[in-house]
Amino acid sequence: MLEKINNPSDLKKLELNEKEILAKEIREYILDVVSKNGGHLASNLGVVELTIAIHSIYNVPKDKIIWDVGHQSYVHKILTGRKEELKNLRKFGCIAGFPKTKESETDCFNTGHSSTSISAALGMARAKEIKGEKDAVIAVIGDGALTGGMALEALNDAGASQSNITVILNDNEMSISKNSGGINKFLSKLRTKKLYKKSSISLKKILLRVPIVGRPLVKVCQKVKLAIKQLIIPKMFFEDIGFCYLGPVDGHNIQELENILRLSNKVKGPVLIHVLTKKGKGYEIAEKNPDKYHATAPFNIKDGKAKKAKSPDYSKIFGDKLVELAKHNDKIVAITAAMKDGTGMRKFQEKFPNRFFDVGIAEQHALCLAAGMAKEGIIPFVSIYSSFYQRGYDQVIHDIATQELPVIMCVDRAGIVGADGETHQGTLDLAFFRLIPNLIVMAPKNFDELKKMMEFAIELKKPVVIRYPRGGEDSELWNSNKKFEQKNEIKLGKAEKIIKGKDITIIGIGKTVSKAIKISEILKDKYKIEAEVINARFLKPLDKETILESIKKTGKVVTMEDGTKINGLGTTIKELIIDEKLENINIDVFAYPDKFIQHGSVEELEKEYGQDEDTIVDVILQKIEVHS
Repeated sequence: MLEKINNPSDLKKLELNEKEILAKEIREYILDVVSKNGGHLASNLGVVELTIAIHSIYNVPKDKIIWDVGHQSYVHKILTGRKEELKNLRKFGCIAGFPKTKESETDCFNTGHSSTSISAALGMARAKEIKGEKDAVIAVIGDGALTGGMALEALNDAGASQSNITVILNDNEMSISKNSGGINKFLSKLRTKKLYKKSSISLKKILLRVPIVGRPLVKVCQKVKLAIKQLIIPKMFFEDIGFCYLGPVDGHNIQELENILRLSNKVKGPVLIHVLTKKGKGYEIAEKNPDKYHATAPFNIKDGKAKKAKSPDYSKIFGDKLVELAKHNDKIVAITAAMKDGTGMRKFQEKFPNRFFDVGIAEQHALCLAAGMAKEGIIPFVSIYSSFYQRGYDQVIHDIATQELPVIMCVDRAGIVGADGETHQGTLDLAFFRLIPNLIVMAPKNFDELKKMMEFAIELKKPVVIRYPRGGEDSELWNSNKKFEQKNEIKLGKAEKIIKGKDITIIGIGKTVSKAIKISEILKDKYKIEAEVINARFLKPLDKETILESIKKTGKVVTMEDGTKINGLGTTIKELIIDEKLENINIDVFAYPDKFIQHGSVEELEKEYGQDEDTIVDVILQKIEVHS
């Protein structure tokens, strides 16, 4: 069946039994692709029948489908002419793992972060009203994404709008990790509605057969029904705010899905269809471990084991150290936003369940919650991915920094993360955190320094940002070469001079310090150039004394950072040179350009944007040659 499908019009020609065969083949195809390339597995396996049903009823690109988060769009891509391209999923220069408007006209809106679809869909629906167009607009949003405040804001507006918008709530009881909170409890009650609805219809049929009094009895029962409804399904939120609520419906039954989608098209105004799916459907290993297979590296299909053994990474080191610190300090708490596994916090939750808070996909709330706790003398560690900290920027400013509250903000996945692409690259955090008064911003060069920074942050009692990359340290460098061990304790605003030199100053921060050391060794061994290597440690406050001393000595400086060129370490050093009125200082800044960085491996992206060792060495050689 899969060979016959090249676009959605081919799908519409299939009989129901053929679509069911197609669903099985699509699952096998996705499993094969993701096992080789890595990617989001469980979420895509869970929406196969739902996506088939949507494309059977609606007509893209005229009808608009917005996939919230977008990591579940592989089936959509297969059905919209990108079946062959999916074989190169997430590879550099090839098809992306999220919807991309530049990739296909059937991708009507770029997504990558949670809780945006209803707002975007309502905007499109209102635009169509203004233009007099009748095409459908559909937002597909998961129950995890519904915990995000923006989704609730959009529901509130849409419910009062009378706009023709269909919201499909894909309810699999999961976000990245198991859902928690009041919205999850509410949806649990809604899942009971199927039994209630069936019994209601059966009772109505029976009463209508009763002569004379049948219809009056139905009316009486309808009033009683409302009261019963409030008992069985308390506070029917969606209906109360203006949506026509349909469901729940089996999200793996194509016929039921198509029927309810057709029914929704007859309803005027906002409609919410509640679809029940199973994350990882069809692959038993992922069904049992949906959080583990939410996003995965290449793996063996037979046993689900990764093809490459996972080595320790910054997230695990952070999580283990946090547990160690919490054993000796009962004021330490851990806060995350639906990413306890990704941020290494599962162990903390197991050891200290009363001091662990997963607030759902609600970064703003996570940070303001931390501010409130810090105000009362608690020590909150808030671990969120770099690209998701953007969503809580106002809370960092308004609730934490202005009051100088000692919240320790741990920025996971900082810098280039690779295959997830533009929406997930963490290249902006150094720049936007540097703008905020009262913040301490630092980045560790390796695992050991991360642990020491965590200890230091507790003692500092100020708002602190600690940013660290996805993946591991350069273990070959740090474990085999004892001469690069940390030479001094961490002090506020003090850099670390790792290698002394006289010809050029290389200043790195975070993971780029390893690269700076390797480059200095190449320069010395091959070209007899002595580079002075400084680990900045702190972007804010900057160690002006150490850096100025080195720059004045060498007259030539290179900065390296895993972030954007604008307002990061390079900008900070340039401002220092100007402020100090230093003349004839030659400076090169190695950072990513002012653009959103596409998907690809970290190594490929470093090469593409001139951040690799060979490129930096070549620039330094030209600098030394020209200015010697």
